[in-house]
Amino acid sequence: MSHVPLNVLIVDDEAPARTRLRDLLGDLAVSCPTRIVGMAANGVEALRLLEATDADVVLADVRMPLMDGVELARHLGALARPPGVIFTTAYDEYAVQAFDVAAVDYLLKPVRAERLAAALGKVRREPLDRQVLESLATGRRQHFSVSERGRILLVPVDAVLYLRAEQKYVTARTGERDYLLDETLVQIEHEFGERFLRVHRNCLVARSAVAGVVRAGEHEGEAHWAILLRDSDEQLPVSRRQWPVVKQALGV
Repeated sequence: MSHVPLNVLIVDDEAPARTRLRDLLGDLAVSCPTRIVGMAANGVEALRLLEATDADVVLADVRMPLMDGVELARHLGALARPPGVIFTTAYDEYAVQAFDVAAVDYLLKPVRAERLAAALGKVRREPLDRQVLESLATGRRQHFSVSERGRILLVPVDAVLYLRAEQKYVTARTGERDYLLDETLVQIEHEFGERFLRVHRNCLVARSAVAGVVRAGEHEGEAHWAILLRDSDEQLPVSRRQWPVVKQALGV
């Protein structure tokens, strides 16, 4: 192993677990030099820390409030130079096998020094496979991530009014502004089908944002149904193909 120190970020919602990892890294200082660049209690805190510092590896607990380790890893993949990710978990052997088969390194709690050293020796700065992370997810994502000027912006899923496909990007519209997502509508619809309703081949709308429907475009000779949004003058056209589905979903 190289004796150039690895910059390490520790992420765990339990303070004793963070302390144990910090102490273990100290015990390994001679054979496996590291520098702790921060400690966080959840994925949201971790991403905020990474705005101000760089990490070679993130030691992330799997289950945490606000944002768990799997969702954190998905967001880290959006960075220009994503850190390596090592999961720590209290899962039983059957669940641990899922991480092993997926080639995602893990440390089974209580973490042992020799196991930590071996994991650090395999660190590579490359994103984890998105499909693998989706299969390991312990719950639905709570945030979309946006890469802007080298930092990650978190967009709460609940704040999105609608999503529109434009060229190779998807624009997520909130009450404040637009965000560009490096995802597809198909992926988002598959993951959040209960929250978002397809109204057009290039548009999904949040069901909670729908105020009603209106007949539009009649004066232009292009009559169609359109979605009315709460607290907004904007209207979203509904395609003829999607209208039966939308009508049934909204009960209109």
